[in-house]
Amino acid sequence: MRRMLKDIDAIIFDMDGTLIDSMWIWPDIDEVFLKKHSLTQPEHFHDEMEGMSFTEVARYFLEIFPTLQCTAEEVMEEWTDMAHDRYVTQVELKKGVYEFICSAREEGLKIGIATSNGRALVDDTLEALKITELFECVRCACEAGAGKPAPDVYLLVAEELGVHPERCLVFEDVCMGILAGKNAGMKVCAVEDLFSRSQAEKKRELADYYIQDYDDIKEGTYEVLG
Repeated sequence: MRRMLKDIDAIIFDMDGTLIDSMWIWPDIDEVFLKKHSLTQPEHFHDEMEGMSFTEVARYFLEIFPTLQCTAEEVMEEWTDMAHDRYVTQVELKKGVYEFICSAREEGLKIGIATSNGRALVDDTLEALKITELFECVRCACEAGAGKPAPDVYLLVAEELGVHPERCLVFEDVCMGILAGKNAGMKVCAVEDLFSRSQAEKKRELADYYIQDYDDIKEGTYEVLG
């Protein structure tokens, strides 16, 4: 653990697929939403949206589905309503992450979240998991002005934590998120997740470290890359 955290003053987590197991929720929501509005999923649909902020995804939907007769705000509200119950009742923390955060806090590290998800889902999920108090800063890409791979949300969290970017360690589960952390000038640890398993090789090319779960850090079995 100490090797990974050498010269690190803050840890910043992505949320979905990194801090919590939640990526499984969205393909089903997309399917239900598209069916409800009589829309056909285009090729490379999910790849195109990777890393986008909640607002950017809603705007993307309106661009590729011009028959949608609603605003971006209405789209986001519908998604939030569809996802909320699953987030607060079915989502679980990634294996070992709670213990890792507690250990890092004991060592004096600052802890934050930089997510592409919407604020309402983020706040309610953290509260349901009873972990809100573990984080000194929680920011959404919508609030930063740009989704990933832009570095904006990571830089915003680092600024609010009062830590220079080069002394931050990011945890991310997808390539666009890893790029966002690297573009911010931060170290990045890639996290294994079923949803992004097809990206595993590319994730290893981009990141500084790779873990199967957070127990790898405690046990010293994480991969050092590059």
